Amino acid sequence: MKKRLISIVTPCYNEAENIDELCQRIASVMATLPYDYEHICIDNCSTDLTVPKIKEKALQDKRIKLIVNARNFGHIRSPYYGLLQSNGDATVLLASDLQDPPEIITEFIAKWEQGYKTVLAVKPESEESSIMFGFRKVYYRLIAQISEVPLVQNATGAGLFDRVVIDV
Repeated sequence: MKKRLISIVTPCYNEAENIDELCQRIASVMATLPYDYEHICIDNCSTDLTVPKIKEKALQDKRIKLIVNARNFGHIRSPYYGLLQSNGDATVLLASDLQDPPEIITEFIAKWEQGYKTVLAVKPESEESSIMFGFRKVYYRLIAQISEVPLVQNATGAGLFDRVVIDV
């Protein structure tokens, strides 16, 4: 029986220094799980050695794939396009700057296995100044009051999305 596939999408912008560690940590995490995986790096027009570094990694590991944007599409549209290109039964979105540790993938998948279709990382505390964190809390409360869609406060952007969510 064929293993289910997990896609991992990591948007990149000038992350050459993180690529080796990112790929190694993702591979280590996925080696502990009973799934196949693809790792899609989507580069947002980096000006450093990010793209050559990912190409080198992709030559060594067929699970690593690269999408190179012709220009910088920003931190919202670029990851969105990467999600659309994923093939997995579930897709994990994780920034390549390692602020959300790749080891969190295990927790995302555990929730997915419990039946959750969307799992988001939330940061209840922050290393930023208490003033900035306070402004962020007020911002989220304001947006939640005027939005018709419920918001997840302090979401980091990292998360897991079931195939049915991606398809919608």
